[in-house]
Amino acid sequence: MPSADNRIDRRDWGLLLFLSVLWGGSFFFNGVILRELPPLTLVLLRVVLGALILLPLLRAGKIEFPRGLSGWAPFAAMGLFNNALPFSLIVSGQTYIPSGLASILNATTPLFAVVVMAVAGEERLQMRRVAGVVVGLIGVAILHGDALGFESRQGIGILLCLAGALSYGIAALVGRRLPQRVPPLGTATFQMMASSVMMAVVAGVTERPWQLAMPHPTTWLAVLGLAALSTALAYIVFFQILQRSGATNVMLVTLLLPVTAMLLGFFILGEPVAPREEIGALVIASALLLIDGRVLSWFSRAPASTPRTIR
Repeated sequence: MPSADNRIDRRDWGLLLFLSVLWGGSFFFNGVILRELPPLTLVLLRVVLGALILLPLLRAGKIEFPRGLSGWAPFAAMGLFNNALPFSLIVSGQTYIPSGLASILNATTPLFAVVVMAVAGEERLQMRRVAGVVVGLIGVAILHGDALGFESRQGIGILLCLAGALSYGIAALVGRRLPQRVPPLGTATFQMMASSVMMAVVAGVTERPWQLAMPHPTTWLAVLGLAALSTALAYIVFFQILQRSGATNVMLVTLLLPVTAMLLGFFILGEPVAPREEIGALVIASALLLIDGRVLSWFSRAPASTPRTIR
């Protein structure tokens, strides 16, 4: 259960760092796979293989499947907003923009989560958080650079990635309504099974994967890495943090993602990092720190911890 003071302990901070590496790698894997496969087929392979990897572990752990439509409904909602929609939107966005920029836009997820939680009445919209949202949007505008209109291809990619971040923000709300009795392994598997059905229909109708040419072995290795590391293992870690520290806190992992993905994109894919992207990332990071509030609380406590002497 989440802590009463909504703080994250050392173990979960370590898990957040580990999760950022796993999810940061997904932007790298996407960049490799998109050279040969269309985006929706990529997402289909990701969720199907991820579910197949977890199913034997589910059986070994003797975790029972949900019963009836009512039992599957929360996992279907999570699969839609946490897998099918954001994966498809972000991967489609990566066909227009570099993986590093896509990861920075993904870092706006907590900004959307704050708004979604407030609209749903789950959390009070504090002025500190409102300011954080405004600063975050300024950071996104900096990332957008000179292409302030929607006529450029980069603008389309940015909009798609922002829509994916919004979907993740809605998933944070859905995550609060998941059955607490289901262990993280079960939740991760069930949501991917549900999203596999969704993506089979969508990719089958729009891209007809069975008609595509067989990809290169390097692409298949990237697909396996994406499914095993950035999906199956990553969502076990994700739902572990979700149960222990809460939905809003687990979304802070996206603060760490841009650095991870940009470094992978720079060193492995050779993607350049523009100064504008660095500035935009710093502004977004400042916004997320403002939303989190920990740094402000440290400063507010500092004077009280220092004894005053009268001379």
